[in-house]
Amino acid sequence: MAGQKPKIEDLTFEQALAELEQLVRKLEEGDASLDGAIEAYERGALLKRHCQKKLDEAKARVDKITVSADGSVATEPADME
Repeated sequence: MAGQKPKIEDLTFEQALAELEQLVRKLEEGDASLDGAIEAYERGALLKRHCQKKLDEAKARVDKITVSADGSVATEPADME
């Protein structure tokens, strides 16, 4: 379906952030109708939450990286639950 936005949960961090930035620019321009602005704000809030979740997941993964006494780097799977 043309024009249908992808599901937020299917977006990468970079895709979600780019869409969020685009929505912010659109809202700042003030050209949207009231309903359009409300829809953009709602989607923007969901995109922000998605980006924060992705950042938290990445931080948890980085936090699991360990350096042994001999200087070698190892990773452990992050427990995301």
